[in-house]
Amino acid sequence: MNTGLLILRLAVGLLFVGHGIQKVSHRLGGHGIEGGAAEFRADGFCGGRLTAAAAGGGQIAAGLLLCAGALTPLAATIAGGVMTVAVTVKWRNGLWVQNNGYEYPLILMLLPAVLMLTGPGRWSVDQAIGLLPWAPWWAAAAVGLGVFSGLMTRALLAQPVPHH
Repeated sequence: MNTGLLILRLAVGLLFVGHGIQKVSHRLGGHGIEGGAAEFRADGFCGGRLTAAAAGGGQIAAGLLLCAGALTPLAATIAGGVMTVAVTVKWRNGLWVQNNGYEYPLILMLLPAVLMLTGPGRWSVDQAIGLLPWAPWWAAAAVGLGVFSGLMTRALLAQPVPHH
């Protein structure tokens, strides 16, 4: 079980780190901070570079925390927030990823939440410093706060629709 949790944490965490790096740099096929800002503007957000930097930084932070199995509730909250924003962008396309749907961000939102419920495993910082186990309400609170922060981000940074 601990080996499986370690592999899951590393896979999901590294995917988050990679996505964050793409948002803020030209590495891993990214288009730099300007490209990230343009992507957010195209998705209906204002904020430009700051929005891209916050999203990229959040993804990198969540990913590193997941990889280490450190402060898993915080990692789940950050991941939930960033991925909720992604779900709101892709919602209109339906569920399936082949139609640019929200399937993939939904999975990336759920996996850290599941790690909250299972715990990050024996080979984790949380285990080493005695933060385990968490009460089930921690998982609900972390995920709820993440989803709420993502929805608030969407509401606060949405560009106004021009009236004709």
